[in-house]
Amino acid sequence: MGAGTNLPLMKPDDVPPDVPPASLNPEKDPDEWVTKDEPMTGPQRSYLQTLCREAGEEFNETWTKAEASKKIEELQQKTGRGKTGTTNS
Repeated sequence: MGAGTNLPLMKPDDVPPDVPPASLNPEKDPDEWVTKDEPMTGPQRSYLQTLCREAGEEFNETWTKAEASKKIEELQQKTGRGKTGTTNS
């Protein structure tokens, strides 16, 4: 058995648990989300607090889902987190 085999087996078409449909179609602009004006989700808040700390930016408790999503993308670029497929190997 190779590395990473301790993960639960997933069929290629399985969707990871607890992934909102919006994140499966990242092409859709957060400004077009039906839920864009709702408060950010718990996972968004948690991840943003981490990203803000790493980037030395201020965390805003009042961000909406859409604002939080945009800020996550911005801070991921700034901190180098969350980049998939662009590892310098």
